[in-house]
Amino acid sequence: MDQSEDQILAEELAALGAVGGGSGRLVRVVAKLMRKEVHEVDLLLPLPFGDAVKRVSGVLGRAGRVVETVPVRPGEDETVRIVAGGGAGGLNPVVVTVRVLKADEDTSEVWLRAAAREGLVRQRAGEKTAVLLAAQLSRGTGEGRADG
Repeated sequence: MDQSEDQILAEELAALGAVGGGSGRLVRVVAKLMRKEVHEVDLLLPLPFGDAVKRVSGVLGRAGRVVETVPVRPGEDETVRIVAGGGAGGLNPVVVTVRVLKADEDTSEVWLRAAAREGLVRQRAGEKTAVLLAAQLSRGTGEGRADG
């Protein structure tokens, strides 16, 4: 992954601040000082690797803007990262990173991580986004949740 979660969150919050008439530079600095809320979910999808990657790409593509896709080991390991809107009104940017690993011929492991910055009011945007996307990924597949 080229950019860190922290860099992406700071840039996204700065862009929101600039739209609202604030100083993007100041918002970027303040964003780095805010508490980061992270939630992770592990899933086992009863899908071959290629089908699992397609499902993950489709669900994430509908949930937000794709930041990057990285095939770590083609045919065995791929990572997708998006920025989605979470919290009140979908205005809190959430960086979602999903890694798909080939478990065997008919099963894939999915590691989902959602991170968001929290202000004074705790919105749990990372947790809510991770749970929602995990449910969408597993819907209709008969998946098993490894932990989360």
